[in-house]
Amino acid sequence: MEFDRVIGTRRSIRAYKAGMAVSRETVEEILRVAAQAPSWKNSQTARTYVVMEEPMLSKVRETCLPEFNQRNCRNASALLVTTFVKGISGCDNEGNPANELGDQWGAYDLGIHNAFLVLKARDLGLDTLIMGIRDGEKLRELLSIPQQEQVAAVIALGYRDADPQMPGRKELSETAEFL
Repeated sequence: MEFDRVIGTRRSIRAYKAGMAVSRETVEEILRVAAQAPSWKNSQTARTYVVMEEPMLSKVRETCLPEFNQRNCRNASALLVTTFVKGISGCDNEGNPANELGDQWGAYDLGIHNAFLVLKARDLGLDTLIMGIRDGEKLRELLSIPQQEQVAAVIALGYRDADPQMPGRKELSETAEFL
């Protein structure tokens, strides 16, 4: 798909087609592209926990997401839990903050990773919903996520069952200043 079309058709999808599985190979392709995202000193601290099989898919949905997000991702083929390793991005070699953002760079790097992920998914005809309202500690326990990783998002992945309109966007004059 042409890049402008990928950007133009990507939406946060809250309705997925039932019974349309995504293959492991497709998810691996998406994750390989996401791994190409830039990161602080090429530290590559993004991690992804891929949940594709029942009953774990239902368990994650029902125990780690609030009711509205359970509905939003009901028929998604996969849930991708993304984390970053703490104390590396934004830090010097001893783990001390290199600037005032410090470890927040890990979240920044993961955001770029997740952007690549959702764009590649769209390029392959799939859709996503990035959910930040989730129970990080329950996810950590259920998926055996190490304490040195910060749980960030759960990303639903599947085939859309709705075609929402693009929400309005602010004018460039409201978001950018040319000096």
